[in-house]
Amino acid sequence: MRSLPLLAIVGSPNVGKSTLFNRLVGRKTAIVTDEPGVTRDRLYGLVKGDPPAFRIVDTGGILPGEGTPLARDILRQAETALSEAAAVLFVVDARASLTRTDREVAMLLRKRGLPLLVVANKVDADSVEPLVGELHELGLGDPVPISAAHGHGIGDLLERVAAMVSAAEDGEEHATPEETLVRIAIVGRPNVGKSSLLNRLVGEERMLVSDVPGTTRDSVDTRIDRGDRSYLLVDTAGIRRRGRVQAVVETLSVARARVSIERADVVALVLDAVEGIVAQDAHVAGYAHDALKPVAVVINKWDLVEDREEAAKVWTEEVRRRFPFLKEAPIVLVSARTGQRVSRILDTADDLYRHAGIRVPTPQLNRWLEREARAERGAPAGGKSVRLFYAAQTGTHPPSFVFFCNDARRIHFSLRRRLENSLRERFDLGPAPVRLAFRSRREAGGR
Repeated sequence: MRSLPLLAIVGSPNVGKSTLFNRLVGRKTAIVTDEPGVTRDRLYGLVKGDPPAFRIVDTGGILPGEGTPLARDILRQAETALSEAAAVLFVVDARASLTRTDREVAMLLRKRGLPLLVVANKVDADSVEPLVGELHELGLGDPVPISAAHGHGIGDLLERVAAMVSAAEDGEEHATPEETLVRIAIVGRPNVGKSSLLNRLVGEERMLVSDVPGTTRDSVDTRIDRGDRSYLLVDTAGIRRRGRVQAVVETLSVARARVSIERADVVALVLDAVEGIVAQDAHVAGYAHDALKPVAVVINKWDLVEDREEAAKVWTEEVRRRFPFLKEAPIVLVSARTGQRVSRILDTADDLYRHAGIRVPTPQLNRWLEREARAERGAPAGGKSVRLFYAAQTGTHPPSFVFFCNDARRIHFSLRRRLENSLRERFDLGPAPVRLAFRSRREAGGR
């Protein structure tokens, strides 16, 4: 199945590319601040319509003359986006005079020969619009004046874009809806190798990889297909303890990572096999636990570990001790550098996703509950007998159940724990989180 046409959003730093990206996809996906250079990786999105018209990719600010490693990496990521794109939106700041960087980017784009629109951003007032005329000097056609921040001119831009992509759309089937994918959020503290793992899974250098903690700031979605299963991998910014998050960008990165966890079907919690478990790891694990997401504990850099058989036992004990709330979570020992067992992350995600999607037939659920109810009457948890009448499953991902009883206020944590463990074992829920709710109902109202 062929994908929708892809448009690359490019330009020099701080011209509003990410603001335009957010405006077009209809949600705040890319991080936006006044600090130049915030966007570093390629960030993909879908411009919705009926049917969807096209996809877009946001890129970092291009500085062709800069020789720093980060500037070269950003340029390389932008060039990769251009190699994938069917057309280009070249964004410039209409309030500023054309810069040397703008002209160098225009030259780079001209060599590509792709269909292109010059987008004159930040046209917020009539007094600014005359400045748009200067952009004709680029020789790239009539610029489209817009204000990405306020939405001015977006309709005109979409009409111009539609003319560019209509040929690419003819006869194409539309992409599989995002909702059919298994979403895997790759999370962890900075510099544990999240981007390296994603690169190894994807089989290309999809993300910037750096030894400097915090290189990844946005949460970036990457789709991969394996057999008859598709996955959406989300590489998130490294999460730090709240007390150490000072810059606005890092605060937004933490928020974005937590949103990625909320969106995910499965969470891959990445730990560093060399450094061991630290306090930040517990905070990250806690976010996933609080969100009731199935978690795979991925211990990276396993190639650097000596006496691996003994180390595996020690790590298992340490994970269970430090993360008691993840006592059911599977542990995967991998090396992003060598590729050792990295594919098992997807195998484990498949298992977790299957367990989390189990639906128990109501008759089976209540036959199980009858046995549990008799046991509770014989040995009341917490010293107070609770009559359990019946139960119903109210959802999956996570499996969610509601129990009707005579007095929900009497439910003791030990009874809740016993029911959850028994439910998990009886219906093969495995390590999937389980949500239990209790509702009071008079005995006369029972079945």
